[in-house]
Amino acid sequence: MIPLRRLLLSLALAWLVLVAAPAPAQASLLHLEGPVPEDLGVREASLAPCPSPAHCARANWSSAEPVADLARLADAAAALEGTSIVERTPTYLHATATSRLFGFVDDLELYADAASARIQARSVSRLGDSDLGVNARRLEALRLALRD
Repeated sequence: MIPLRRLLLSLALAWLVLVAAPAPAQASLLHLEGPVPEDLGVREASLAPCPSPAHCARANWSSAEPVADLARLADAAAALEGTSIVERTPTYLHATATSRLFGFVDDLELYADAASARIQARSVSRLGDSDLGVNARRLEALRLALRD
C-alpha cells in the first residue's frame, strides 16, 4: 500500500503539472518547427506553387469581393486549432498551424487577388515528406467557411 504522504505528494505534483501545462495551441509532445520557407509572400500577384503535393496544398477560389472574403477567412483561420496569425494585411494573410501531438508547423497563406476576382490559398508543411492530407483538409475547411 502507498503511504499517505507519498500519495499526497504524487497528487500535488500531478496538479502542478496540469496547472502549469501550456495552452492547447502550444501543447505538443515535441516541437518540430523547421525553417520558415523562403518562398512565402506574394510575388508577381501570386502565391508560390507547391514544391510537392505530398506536403502542400494550393487552391484558388472565385470571389466577387476578395478583400472582404479574405477578412472572413482570416477570422476562420484564426479559429482553427493551433493556428496563429503571423502577418495580416487587407490583401494577405500568413499564419502558422502547429500540430498538437508532435508540434509540426505548417504555413498557411491567403491572398485576395482582386485583379482575378479570386482568393489564392496555400498551406505547406515545413518538415517531412508527407502531411497525410492535413494541408488539403485545412484548405477545405477554409473553403467551406467561405461559403457560410
